[in-house]
Amino acid sequence: EQAMVQAHQAVQAMGGAGFMNDSVVSRLFRDAKLMEIGAGTSEIRRMLVGREMMGAME
Repeated sequence: EQAMVQAHQAVQAMGGAGFMNDSVVSRLFRDAKLMEIGAGTSEIRRMLVGREMMGAME
């Protein structure tokens, strides 16, 4: 989640140049989004962490 927040801020700081295909910021934004999608939604990750924590307590 933090990778997306930081990448989004970088794109905002760069303005239109942040969306150009050859920019480093654009690549970082795409990579952060892919990590976010590949890891599952935030809600699912939180649910999995909660299950693991509850299992450790038993």
